[in-house]
Amino acid sequence: MPLVRLSFKQDKTAAFRKRVADAVQGGLIAIGVPEHDRFQILSSYGEDLIYDANYLDIARSDGIVIIQVFLAAGRTVDTKRKLYREITERLARECEVRPEDVFINLIECAVENWSFGNGLAQYADTPPAHLAKPS
Repeated sequence: MPLVRLSFKQDKTAAFRKRVADAVQGGLIAIGVPEHDRFQILSSYGEDLIYDANYLDIARSDGIVIIQVFLAAGRTVDTKRKLYREITERLARECEVRPEDVFINLIECAVENWSFGNGLAQYADTPPAHLAKPS
């Protein structure tokens, strides 16, 4: 049920954006998100994406990829750390994105705050098994 927003500083090729999206999805699968649970929004901003090039002494470049993941609340800190690591390693290996340029933000939502269509809150009464016990 995650909703992923991927933001790029520079316009990237469709092939690169797809590889990044696939790598992020692979990281989500690694923490227990079902393979076909995939909803992603990809955007390029040029000069409209502003970032601090050295915040926390991390040297960022215009190759920055900002990843926001809206997901069900309840995962442990260790699981979140695993997600950060998985995504960063996959982006470095599969997309040649520098680890310094991977910025990840998780936004946790209660399951009743999601509607997947038909005007229903599908998970409000009976969350799916993979959400019943957070990984």
